[in-house]
Amino acid sequence: MERKHFLKSLFLGAVSTPVLLAACSKDDEAVTPTTTGTGTTGTGSGTCAVAPTETEGPFPTKSPASFVRSDIRDGKAGHTMTAKLTITNSNANCAPLAGAIVDIWHCDTEGNYSEYGGTGMQSTNYQSVHFLRGRQVTDANGQVTFTTIFPGWYTGRATHIHVHVYSASGTSLKITQIAFPEGTGSAIEAVNGYSKGLNGYTTNARDNVFSDGVAQELATVTGSIAAGFNLAITFGVPA
Repeated sequence: MERKHFLKSLFLGAVSTPVLLAACSKDDEAVTPTTTGTGTTGTGSGTCAVAPTETEGPFPTKSPASFVRSDIRDGKAGHTMTAKLTITNSNANCAPLAGAIVDIWHCDTEGNYSEYGGTGMQSTNYQSVHFLRGRQVTDANGQVTFTTIFPGWYTGRATHIHVHVYSASGTSLKITQIAFPEGTGSAIEAVNGYSKGLNGYTTNARDNVFSDGVAQELATVTGSIAAGFNLAITFGVPA
C-alpha cells in the first residue's frame, strides 16, 4: 500500500481521533508567502496566527524523549540543513514561548523513515535505527535549532518535516508540519529530489496534507547545495 492511500485511509477512518480530524481543517489566519531571489520566504519571519493541526502519522517517533539532541543526522548522507524553529504563545500576544519541548522528524534522501520499514508502506527496513529524529527545548527567544539534511520525498507527499510541540510539563500543544517553497529558485529545484529526481513529485497543492493551503506552514529556505541550506519558521501555539 502506498503511503498516499494509507494517509487517505487515516483521514477517512479518523472519527474517533480528534487530532486527525483537525488535520483536515486550516481555518487559522492566513499569510500570503512571497518569493525572493534564490531563497523563498514563507512564514519564517513569524505571524501571530495559530499553527494548523496536522497528522503526526504514519511514522511518528516512538520514544521522542530518548533523542534530546540538536544534530539529528546520525551519519545520514544528504545536503546539510540547519532548521531554526521559533515557537510563540498565541494566548499571550505571540510572545516567545520559552521552555517548550519541540520534536521534529522527517525522511531521508530516498524517502524512508527510521524506526519503521519491512512492510508494504516502506520496504526498506529501518526499524532498529533512529536517524533524522530529535528533541530540543526552546530558549528565552522561543527558539530551537537542529542540524539535519534536506529531506527527500516519497509518493503522495510533498517534501515536509513533522513537528510536535509540548509544554514544559509534557502536555501536547500542537502537532503540525513544515512545508517547503517550490518553483524557480527554490531549494526543492536545486536539490532536484536527490537521485530520484522530481519525476512524479507531489507538489504542495496536490499533497494530501497541504492541499488546503500552506500559508501558516511554509518555511523560509535559503542557501545552496555547496554552502548548505537554512530553514526558518515560526509557529504560534496555544500555551
